[in-house]
Parts: sequence; C-alpha cells; structure tokens
Amino acid sequence: MALGASAAIATTAAFAGGSLSGAGSTLVAPLEAEWAHAFQSSTGNSVSYAAVGSGTGISDISHSVVDFGASDAPMTTAQASGCSNCLQIPWALSATGIGYHINALKSGLHLTGPILAGIYLGQITNWDDPQITKINKGMKLPNLKITPVFRSDGSGDTFAFTHFLSQVNATWASTKSFATTVNFTVGISGKGNSGVAADVTSTNGSIGYISGAYLIAQHISTAAIQNQAGNFEFPNINSIINAAQQVTSASLGGVQTPAGLSVTNAPKKFKIAYPISTFTYVIAPKGGKNDALVKQFIMYALTTGRSMGIGADFAPLPTFVQKYDETETNQL
Repeated sequence: MALGASAAIATTAAFAGGSLSGAGSTLVAPLEAEWAHAFQSSTGNSVSYAAVGSGTGISDISHSVVDFGASDAPMTTAQASGCSNCLQIPWALSATGIGYHINALKSGLHLTGPILAGIYLGQITNWDDPQITKINKGMKLPNLKITPVFRSDGSGDTFAFTHFLSQVNATWASTKSFATTVNFTVGISGKGNSGVAADVTSTNGSIGYISGAYLIAQHISTAAIQNQAGNFEFPNINSIINAAQQVTSASLGGVQTPAGLSVTNAPKKFKIAYPISTFTYVIAPKGGKNDALVKQFIMYALTTGRSMGIGADFAPLPTFVQKYDETETNQL
C-alpha cells in the first residue's frame, strides 16, 4: 500500500504545473468547471475549457486545436474517421430539460413527446391548443403564441432532443431525423445553452430545450415530460439515474459507434425515467502530445469527481460504466 501511495504522489508531482485545453459541450461545462477547479487545487495543473458546442468540440480535437474535446452526441462515422486514433469515453450523465416562459404560469406544465414534435414542426402554435390543455386539466393556459427556441450551433442537446422526438413521432423521424444540427423551420435560435436560456427568459410564450444545469442556475420554469410508462417526469437526479438503468454491460460495446450509449425514451419498466436523459463524452486521441496529463484529468473526473455536480443535475455514472471508462482511459 505504501508503495502504491508513493507512486500516486510521484505521478501527481510529475505533472504539477502542467496545463490542458479542452472545448465542446456547453451541457457539461458547469461540471467541467467544477472538475477543473478541484483538479488544479489537488494537482497544481490547470485546465482551460471553451464551451463552444459539441460540434465545434469534435472539430477542434480532430484538428488538434485542443487536448480534449467534449460532446453530448457520439461522433458520426465520418467524425470518428476524421479524429485520428480518438477514444470516446462517457464521462458524465445528465439531461436535456424543456424550459418555458409563460407569464401567467410559473410551474406545473406537462408535455409529451408528440406535443413537443408538433410545436417544433409548427403544427401546434398556441399554448391553449387542445392537445396541451387535455393533459393539463385544471390549469389555465393562455391564448398565447408559442415561440420555439433551438440551438444555432452544433449541439449535443439538439442531438438528445431530436433523438427523442424521432423515437416518438414518425413525421419528425422522416422529415428531420436527429443530429447535432437539424433543419428547424419555426422559432428562433440561440447559441449554446446560455443563448437558448437567454431567449427563453426574455420571450413570453417561449419554449426551449436546455440542459438541466442551466435551468437550475437561471431558475427557468421546467416542464415534466411523459415517459414510456406514462408518467410525467422532471429532469432530476433520480429520474436520470433511472433512465441510465437501461444500459447494460453489453451496451458498452456500442460506445464507439454513431449510436453511442443512448438513454433517451427508456422502456416502460423504468417507471420514473426522464426521457431526454443523456451521457456526455470526452474525446481524446491515443498518443496525443499531452496524453499523460489528459489521462490524469479524465481519471480524476471519473473517480474523485464522480459525485461532483449533483446540485447541477449531473448524476453519478453507473459503476460498471465507470469501470469501462477507466479501462478505456488507460489506453491514453
């Protein structure tokens, strides 16, 4: 034990004063900031991170602009082939929530996947639409235009949101599908989670898909979304953990595929699962110029940092996912 402890101290000391750069997902940015602060305090190494969106994060790591990228969407086949010798590791678990701004209604709104698809397809345009009032009995919904807000940048939140819509609405699946960028034809756009949150906050009648951490930090009203079990769930720690229960050890074989480790729209047996839950990934090349320090930071996030971020809607990774991650990270 003494030898192991000495080796760990020596490893930390060897990297003291080093620096890393990362870029990508705005969803994971609040947790990454918490990790980076604690990591620097513990090791003396600094980590700078640019929350520029998942699409840019993948591009930046593929072109060796940064030491690691971060994305809530798994890389496509083309992206994976363009990121030389890159590993894609699910290092955090959270959710994309549905925020709304209705002056006359601060809380209690229920929505379904098909209703969300109808809103973003431009088929449901008013808050007192019968489809919405039917599932919100006793609630006085105003005669108010709905303004959908979507991401202008390549976004993992867009991927998770549109993946869910593709699973619950055939029209969405056939005309829009799912990706980090899709062709939204109604509404207004915002850059990053902060941009969508700002648009929702400032626009009466708006609705937008926003990661849980930003909904919490900015006190944005959040809708409960119906899952496959028929229950309406908010994006909280318990419902995110329940959604992740659908992942099995066998599922981990698909981490490096374009489908990734999906936890959207969990089967009925996961009764309290929030249906737009998502893993978020760190992407790093094997044999990169700063790989030893990248490995140290990722390992820190997976172990010491595993329970950080709970107050910002980040759930601890399932134990077997963490173990898989540690094995993958050791390849760096």
